[in-house]
Amino acid sequence: MYCSGVSLFGPFWDHVLGYWKASLDKPEKVLFLKYENLKNDAKLNLKRLAEFLGYPFSLEEESEGVIEEMLQLCSFELLRNLDINKNGLTSLNFERKILFRKGDVGDWVNYLTPPMVEMLDRVVEEKLHGSGLVFRYNLESVKDLPDCA
Repeated sequence: MYCSGVSLFGPFWDHVLGYWKASLDKPEKVLFLKYENLKNDAKLNLKRLAEFLGYPFSLEEESEGVIEEMLQLCSFELLRNLDINKNGLTSLNFERKILFRKGDVGDWVNYLTPPMVEMLDRVVEEKLHGSGLVFRYNLESVKDLPDCA
């Protein structure tokens, strides 16, 4: 269903591509961040976000560890372990705890088989072709996983 564009909040890739194009057309209005980039260099991307919002960190704030403190307060582990994110149902009637898995880049290898990855790669290529936006899944990381029907 996902590859066909059916998802809870509409066709995912159309939304992504719309925001990507808006970020290119109006970079002062739309900041496009990828989760992988955030995980790779959280400090740099937090500084980019602060500048985008018009509130860059001062040298004093940086030297006092404000950025590191904010990163800790917004960390996946801290947010995942808040009671509000562990208990109860969302407004869409599913358990809140399923919103957080591991927060690791590449954890998809534990959920997708090689044929699923190939199909997703084809959909991503089709949807994003010519846009300059790239998402690539590494088939090498799933080559030893069992296939499923």
